[in-house]
Amino acid sequence: MSNHVMGSKPIPKLITSLAGPAIIAQFINILYNIVDRIYVGHIPEVGSLALTGIGVSAPLLLLISAFSALVAGGAAPLAAMALGRKDKQEAEKIMGTALALLILMGIVLMLVSYYFLDDLLILFGASDNSFTFARDYAFIYLIGTIFVMLSLGMNQFISCQGQAKIAMYAVLIGAITNIILDPILIFTFNMGIQGAAIATVISQGFSAFYVMRFLLSNQTQIKLRKDYIHLDKSLIRSIVALGISTFIMQATESAINIVFNTQLLKYGGDLHVGAITIMQSVMQFVTIPLGN
Repeated sequence: MSNHVMGSKPIPKLITSLAGPAIIAQFINILYNIVDRIYVGHIPEVGSLALTGIGVSAPLLLLISAFSALVAGGAAPLAAMALGRKDKQEAEKIMGTALALLILMGIVLMLVSYYFLDDLLILFGASDNSFTFARDYAFIYLIGTIFVMLSLGMNQFISCQGQAKIAMYAVLIGAITNIILDPILIFTFNMGIQGAAIATVISQGFSAFYVMRFLLSNQTQIKLRKDYIHLDKSLIRSIVALGISTFIMQATESAINIVFNTQLLKYGGDLHVGAITIMQSVMQFVTIPLGN
């Protein structure tokens, strides 16, 4: 979809053409999460505790996504407005600053999370029984922090051009890769929850590669250029000012998860934390259309 179509197509049709692929991709992504947790839950002898471990790790994963949303939620709309003004150079400067900021945040988040990982997992509701599983999953997942930041954050620059199907493919590649790798690594190679984490990191890497490859190609309206990939202080202020509301919403979701986990562990036990992990995946089916 060209920028010309973005500015001339009737709004109802435009909403459908843009939101439709995004909703489809997210439905499949959530379906992957459910399938992933089904596989983890069926790990022989320790399935329920492994599932609880993923639930305990969830607030940390949500927080990483929130920082990605902080950048994407501010930078992508700014780039879209620049494209609307036909200022392609400004849009590319915004995208270059966003990329530099995402990489910096990804490195800092990974290092800080590793340093405080044990304390964070206990804070998030890990018990003596589930701590090892939560740590095994989170430790490997954090290796792919940069992939998460790039796949989630930079994909918004594809959507803001009206290329909703391309953005959808980036999500689908990760989801399908994960669905394929999960049973192979978890059961065939007998890697358990570590296999699930490795599958997730690899799939995120594939998504990030697809997104970056597109934004470096001649198919994109705005292209990543080496000269623009740096931290522009004035642009960072604008990005953060616009993206902070999205960040707060996602960070709040992380905080809610912490409350659920800790209180369910206190008044129920590990099995209850595992149950809420499953319920949260199912509930996302209801919220996806609203979020897109």
